[in-house]
Amino acid sequence: MAEKSSFFAHFTILLLILIITITCCEGGRRRSSGRTLMDGHDLSRPLKLTFAGPSRNWTDAIPIGNGRLGATIWGGVSSETLNINEDTIWTGVPADYTNPNAPEALAQVRKLVDERKYPEATSEAVKLSGHPSDVYQLVGDLNLQFDSSHRKYTQASYRRELDLETALAKVSYSVGSVEFSREHFASNPDQVIVVKISSSKPGSLSFKASFDSDLHHHSETKGNQILMQGSCRPKRLPVNLSKSINATNIPYDDHKGLQFAAALEVRVSNGGSVSSLGGKKLSVEKADWAVLVLTAASNFDGPFTMPVDSKRDPSKECVNRISSVQKYSYSDLYGRHLGDYQKLFNRVSLQLSGGNNKTEAASTAERVRSFRKDEDPSLVELLFQYGRYLLISSSRPGTQVANLQGIWNRDIQPPWDGAPHLNINLQMNYWHSLPANIRECQEPLFDYMSALAINGRKTAQVNYGASGWVAHQVSDIWAKTSPDRGEAVWALWPMGGAWLCTHAWEHYTYTMDKEFLKKKGYPLLEGCTSFLLDWLIKGKDGYLQTNPSTSPEHMFTSPDGKPASVSYSSTMDIAIVKEVFSAIVSASEVLGKTNDTLIGKVIAAQANLPPTRLSKDGSIMEWAEDFEDPEVHHRHVSHLFGLFPGHSITLEKSPELAKAVEVSLKKRGEEGPGWSTTWKAALWARLHNSEHAYRLVTHIFDLVDPLNERNYEGGLYTNLFTAHPPFQIDANFGFSAAVAEMLVQSTTKDLYLLPALPADKWPNGYVKGLRARGGVTVNIRWMEGSLVEFGLVSEQSVSTRIVYRGNSVATILSPGKVFTFDKDLKCIRTEKL
Repeated sequence: MAEKSSFFAHFTILLLILIITITCCEGGRRRSSGRTLMDGHDLSRPLKLTFAGPSRNWTDAIPIGNGRLGATIWGGVSSETLNINEDTIWTGVPADYTNPNAPEALAQVRKLVDERKYPEATSEAVKLSGHPSDVYQLVGDLNLQFDSSHRKYTQASYRRELDLETALAKVSYSVGSVEFSREHFASNPDQVIVVKISSSKPGSLSFKASFDSDLHHHSETKGNQILMQGSCRPKRLPVNLSKSINATNIPYDDHKGLQFAAALEVRVSNGGSVSSLGGKKLSVEKADWAVLVLTAASNFDGPFTMPVDSKRDPSKECVNRISSVQKYSYSDLYGRHLGDYQKLFNRVSLQLSGGNNKTEAASTAERVRSFRKDEDPSLVELLFQYGRYLLISSSRPGTQVANLQGIWNRDIQPPWDGAPHLNINLQMNYWHSLPANIRECQEPLFDYMSALAINGRKTAQVNYGASGWVAHQVSDIWAKTSPDRGEAVWALWPMGGAWLCTHAWEHYTYTMDKEFLKKKGYPLLEGCTSFLLDWLIKGKDGYLQTNPSTSPEHMFTSPDGKPASVSYSSTMDIAIVKEVFSAIVSASEVLGKTNDTLIGKVIAAQANLPPTRLSKDGSIMEWAEDFEDPEVHHRHVSHLFGLFPGHSITLEKSPELAKAVEVSLKKRGEEGPGWSTTWKAALWARLHNSEHAYRLVTHIFDLVDPLNERNYEGGLYTNLFTAHPPFQIDANFGFSAAVAEMLVQSTTKDLYLLPALPADKWPNGYVKGLRARGGVTVNIRWMEGSLVEFGLVSEQSVSTRIVYRGNSVATILSPGKVFTFDKDLKCIRTEKL
């Protein structure tokens, strides 16, 4: 009997190793059915967004994308609309991001700050403001018009869904006895959007296809193709343009702005036909099926090339792209798309037990609506994976960064211009890229930072007389680095580039990619550090200070009772400086640059940075002085940067500051826009407070009515886009980061398992494929709220301390092996990959 038990135990361990190995390997497929000894739960739970009917609003539509191209699919029956996006469709041209009058204004602002005349400094600081960013646009719409019989479809037959495991959007319905279906995907390897429309009855598919756009454009057909050519505005529309004015009617020069094109090819089954209507539309008649292949491009040739000087021909590129995929059948195109997408998506699996699994019985909107009652953990899984899906779909190597709406947009005047905002939003877009194991998706961020560094060097020199490079609160495709227009409370914030630079060091700590650090990460840190050293000035208290300084978008009441935003050394400023300085010192140790003059200056400056101060109520002080806060529930939690995403405050090394962060979070409250909610969830997770982290996670599950969105703070639309409101994609990404932080935390030397697991809410579960610093992949299984076993795989030899519920053990991981540990943190098996 003992012999048989030993056999089964050995078999269980071998199977566990096999599962871990498959999961950790890049591109490992997520199991689609059956049970395993790993978890005892069915792994077939679908990761799908489902909808009960066609879209009524844009935030009902399904987003698809390949990083560069995107579409939102409305799912109409008699008429269908796909809003088409391409990530370089922007207003504007390269510009001068310097202000020769800034040094004089800067000197005056600093003088007023030194005199503690903060309201006056705030008013004077407007002279340091610049111009608004340019605006993200859209290519236009692909419109499909079906014959009138489709209006008589059976409503009960209607289905619309997005499958996250395949990145495939589907629409299906019946008209009488005929079933119609549409499948949509955006292929990264082939750089096209593909739609297949099918009918169950031969010869019953007929429709018309055409392009339209709110930008200047014209279309023409040739054979079975349509080519649309258009142009973007060379200058953005006024910021405060009245909504009563139809912006599409405001004329502009067609030749100076970016030029773009979109091409559509329609393939049909034997027996079907494709013909031109009026030279602008295509008509499909009596087909069994049709495959639509679409692409788009612009003549954007980098942020430093004027569109009129660009050598790119977007029309030619589109036609050539369509031609290049004609050799592939629909099945070929789908297979190539699927292999590329799943190589990234399948790296991470998450299953949480408890609650009700209503994935088949209810639409996603209904599930969100009922979450406050049933707290269905499968909806948490879905939203976590949706964040990964959206970044894979909006940020790939060679594309632009994911902007304020990812790549999805239907307006020529999107909220906040759709522009990358550098005082939280762009950074949050990439928080989950490393722990959620899609590091390739972060590459556009570093390409973008390299462009910012070029323009930012000019801004630093002219505006501030400083070396290195700087970027402020908002940017655009032209790598704008000057301050935004308007009031200092948001515009005057020269720490945007510095915050971005912390991502360069984080990328190294997760990947241990020394070549990246040498060629890209360190040069960015080096330039940023040079600016910070010049920006810091010695204050009256002997500490180095930033002056002028703001805490993003937050006013304070000055000692004379007047509102102000400009003072010196806001807590966030100093926390970011500390983070950058720590990063470059650590990077210099990796690259053997510790004797560089710059590093010596940094080490000297570190000793003279002010400490993090506490307010009289025990919270973290947001400004250098304990000013009265007129808005204690403000949406930003900038002063808590040192805890998350920073590392200067930790539970182990600075428990008194960690306690002050907790006081600050309670003082701030739980209300706020989506991105604020997810940042707070991550902060509570970093404090290992599972109760509060979970409460903030649940806070996001509030179904927003897009017609009355002003009545909401945060929440989700029916397509699971997160709301500020209106829609901002940052909280989608921040949510995934927060959940990952609840399950795994790490430094380059420590690994914390289930640090903020809400054991009573997710008592049983597993996660596979999360990444930790040090280049480690982590798989964990837990039951009844407690760790059962976990597996670790490292890309190189690494020494780490594993911590779980106060217990710790030191271990050395070797590359190419799976290390399996039990609940007591004991390594029970080592196996080669």
